[in-house]
Amino acid sequence: MTTLHIEHAVTDFETWHSAFERFAPARTEAGVLEYTIRRPSDDPAYVLIDLEFSDEAHAAGFLEFLRTRVWTTRDNSPALVGTAHTRLLETVHTG
Repeated sequence: MTTLHIEHAVTDFETWHSAFERFAPARTEAGVLEYTIRRPSDDPAYVLIDLEFSDEAHAAGFLEFLRTRVWTTRDNSPALVGTAHTRLLETVHTG
């Protein structure tokens, strides 16, 4: 299992979330098995997203899609501030 972990600031959570939901078909097509959205309790203008994939190749492919097709266009990524911080994480243990 590989997680694509994304963090970034947003100007308006509801605007960002609406855009996120528009890409549900793309997530499904890319192999996202499930996702989690979190916000720090002391910073509602920041989001942390974990997208779960069966393997690293699918996660890396979707990250490339985000970098080249989503985050480069303001219409596709309204409310984003600055550059997203991303990591591909391998699950080594759960409890």
